[in-house]
Amino acid sequence: MQPFSPDLDAQIRQVIRACGQQAEALSKQAFQVSEKGPEDYVTSVDRVLDAQLSIAFGEMFAQDGIVTEENIQSRQAFYQNYERLWLIDPLDGTEDFIHGRSGYAVMVGSLEKARPTAGWIYAPAQDCMFYGGADWGLFQTIADRPPQTLQPIAPPPLTETCCPVILGDRDQANFGQIILQQIPEIQLYSLGSFGLKVIELILGRAGLYVYLNRRVKLWDTTAPLALAQVAGLVCCDLAGQPLSFQPDAIDPDTLAHKQPILIGWSNYMEALRPRIAAAIADQFVE
Repeated sequence: MQPFSPDLDAQIRQVIRACGQQAEALSKQAFQVSEKGPEDYVTSVDRVLDAQLSIAFGEMFAQDGIVTEENIQSRQAFYQNYERLWLIDPLDGTEDFIHGRSGYAVMVGSLEKARPTAGWIYAPAQDCMFYGGADWGLFQTIADRPPQTLQPIAPPPLTETCCPVILGDRDQANFGQIILQQIPEIQLYSLGSFGLKVIELILGRAGLYVYLNRRVKLWDTTAPLALAQVAGLVCCDLAGQPLSFQPDAIDPDTLAHKQPILIGWSNYMEALRPRIAAAIADQFVE
């Protein structure tokens, strides 16, 4: 059942797409870059879009809580008793945006009862949006064309020569070599946005996404995990425990996940999760 009226559904997508197109236009102009923390960058474009999305969703959903990446004060809403919470990431994959690469996205997700329920991931460089949610389905729009149902595509079966796995650049630097030594059939690759990595899984271009460095925040994960769950993907930690959005599983200051995150198709997860956990056991600190 569609959780929003057709008009509201269209309005949500219009707001997100407009911000993404603005980001694409501003990427061709001069913008400011600063560092919020070690290797954690923000641009003046992030801040502009953050404010615009916050205002727009505040007007559309006045009774809901809103948390945005660049508004630190908004994080307090996570600990308040809202029936629905909106998590907004104005630029997921900021480093790709900074370097003129296409792997960035605008993302909005909803969280209800500590469960991701809906998500929108818009890739400005491709003018393509992926969205949907629980008891609703998965959809895709390209430019201003009508939405189309998105059917998840299973990845190729695992073989000794075919085992595509996504591992982010930082995790490849820390764990890539040991994983390849212990599981030589894996082919590791990466791209910028957390959300677009999950879309790679849904489209069958990879079978598993492994995220180990625990820097990822609620606004990075809510929309992608909502879509991953609708697609039937497994979402768990290294020990195979379900991912939790409860406050005790989230850093209270940064809203980062304390759990490492694995997302993937069940056959890849069953075959690879125990082997990856064993491979990095001596280096990975819980």
